[in-house]
Amino acid sequence: MAYSFRFGVIEANLDNFLQGLLLGLALAFAAILIGTLIGLLCAFATTAKSRAPSRLVGIYVSAIRNTPLLVIVLFVYFALPQLGIRLGKLESFIFSLAIYSGAYLTEVFRAGLAGVPKGVVDAGRAIGLNGLQRALYVIMPIMWRNCLPALGTTFISLFKDTSLAAVIAVPELTYQARKLNTETFRVAEAWATASLLYLSTCLLIAAGLRQLERRFPKF
Repeated sequence: MAYSFRFGVIEANLDNFLQGLLLGLALAFAAILIGTLIGLLCAFATTAKSRAPSRLVGIYVSAIRNTPLLVIVLFVYFALPQLGIRLGKLESFIFSLAIYSGAYLTEVFRAGLAGVPKGVVDAGRAIGLNGLQRALYVIMPIMWRNCLPALGTTFISLFKDTSLAAVIAVPELTYQARKLNTETFRVAEAWATASLLYLSTCLLIAAGLRQLERRFPKF
């Protein structure tokens, strides 16, 4: 029996899809903000004279990058409450995604720091800037420009990863598509709409990031 498409059900539930899309973007944005702070702290820790911070960062990065995000999400949401740490659905997912993104951003920022010309840093030292001033006014601006393409790729990846929030009933886009599929049995329509929204949003983000990259000079 041939499948008959009925996109009227999508039109009737379009608000739910758009709300789920916006929630997914908000989750990704919150996670990358926190993950950026984690990544910066860890990246600068690897430049410390003592080896201990670098080793601790290496353990964190290795452990997180070799653990599936879904496992991290389920551990934070279901296992942490058994240890007395209780978070809501949104908070637990943002925490999971931030920890996950922080590990990848650590490597991104570490590469960005390695790409800062030593002569520029020496010039900052020569004009009397202290360590904090060199980090804020010399190193970080160059590092941000070096890292911008990788940061954009990471944000797009995190946005797609928000689909995993559906496993703990966070009502983002994938959850809304699955809910509509269950309630109406319009399988093709639900998942085709979700796919189109994911694709178009990622393309728009990528286009915006390319425009942003053009505004900053390369070093």
